[in-house]
Amino acid sequence: MGSYDPSHYHRDALSKLSDSSLLIGDAFIDGVWQKTDNTFEVIEPSTETVLGQVQSCDTQHFQNAIQSANKAQSEYFKSTTGHTRGAFLKKWASLILENKRDIATILSLENGKLISEAEGEVVYATSFISWFAEEATRCYGVTIPSSTPNTQVTTVKEPVGVCGIITPWNFPAAMITRKIAPAFAAGCAVVIKPPRETPYTCLALTKLAVDAGIPPKIIQVCPTKNREASLELATNPLVKKISFTGSTGVGKMLAKLATDTLKRVSLELGGNAPFIVFEDANLDLAVEGAMFCKFRCSGQTCVCANRLYVQRSVAEEFTQKLVAKVSQLKTGPSLVSTTTQGPLVNKAAVNKVQEHVDDALAKGAKIEAGGKPGAPGQGYFFQPTVLSSVTNDMIVAKDETFGPLAPVFTFDTEDEVIQLANDTEFGLAGYFFSRDINRAMRVAARLQVGMVGVNTGKISAAETPFGGVKESGYGREGSLYGMDEYTYTKSVTVGNLDI
Repeated sequence: MGSYDPSHYHRDALSKLSDSSLLIGDAFIDGVWQKTDNTFEVIEPSTETVLGQVQSCDTQHFQNAIQSANKAQSEYFKSTTGHTRGAFLKKWASLILENKRDIATILSLENGKLISEAEGEVVYATSFISWFAEEATRCYGVTIPSSTPNTQVTTVKEPVGVCGIITPWNFPAAMITRKIAPAFAAGCAVVIKPPRETPYTCLALTKLAVDAGIPPKIIQVCPTKNREASLELATNPLVKKISFTGSTGVGKMLAKLATDTLKRVSLELGGNAPFIVFEDANLDLAVEGAMFCKFRCSGQTCVCANRLYVQRSVAEEFTQKLVAKVSQLKTGPSLVSTTTQGPLVNKAAVNKVQEHVDDALAKGAKIEAGGKPGAPGQGYFFQPTVLSSVTNDMIVAKDETFGPLAPVFTFDTEDEVIQLANDTEFGLAGYFFSRDINRAMRVAARLQVGMVGVNTGKISAAETPFGGVKESGYGREGSLYGMDEYTYTKSVTVGNLDI
């Protein structure tokens, strides 16, 4: 798309889908697509218009889905092998890639992500399915030498059971697959509560999962506008695990609710990532890293660089280079080919960025680029923004902005910046740039985060463990550790082997 008509923007895009059946607004419960008594609107962020109506599940729908998943759970595990489950996942991955453009279009429309970024996310999401298709056959137990004569001790890995999956809107494809691919590989059934802002991507992926031969009743999807209804996933005793990605406040609430039935819980929560540039860094590489992990998805990623700390001697040069790159970004609708920075997801996101900018300016910060929202009623846009003269008493130092705002702090010594970087309750990701190998090893060890990027802003891949420390949550997704979140270890002791 070049130019566009806001009144026909999403209609034109949807009319070009190769497979219009992928745009689904129904719940998927007990193996069938279902209507409910209520619906909610999904808003397209580039134009602030209604993209469509999606069914809204109540508590009874969640209970029905959980009961159906529970019945299907044991049969799925007993009747399939790791090889079979891996084959299902490989077929699912293949179908997603065959429909990449359609899914990316749906994702871009409901999320506001650039179509190029949306296509990249679909490929990224598929990588988790492909990874866990292989891991399904590698869910190994071990043999343990026994301290008792004529006795053998072995262990086996078994699925935890029905898993409640609650995902965020910022990666509506990848956050689904990163959770349910290992669940399926391990032999678990899932009940998914997709984000209210972006339910269509999950529903499209669900259709393709069923088309791939994955047993329909092990994947249940309950979109809803009723938060109380979705809490059934945290309280129902038939649900054995909760996997949640979202805010720290909601994560804490779910963890408390899950204690009544001692569910397994994994949480990927808020971040406040430091991005450190030392004076010996390759500044062009550092700017490239900042552009990727600050302005990708309009700054709406949980591992987004939130605080840019630049050593004083190179702060001016780094800021100039960063401003030059940011000034080249063109804000606009996500499907327009010339756009390089899309909208935020909703009005509240725009307001938060504005609040952080206003607070920083009131306390002495300076605008180096951007700094303004878009016109009201014409999409949820905010100019990509760079601030200088930022200090630790500003909101941007403590609160995750989740938007296209790059605040540049200065520091003098390594010890000082480590103290500043760790001065937060969060600990998801951290980044730093330096050409000193001793410093690289030293700083990586001292940062209190679950993931560190050294001379790169790209830290997430199917093979890499993803997760945080402190109030950024616990548990790991992806990698060889990803299956552990969906299995438990059973020991089998066989005695009296001499009889």
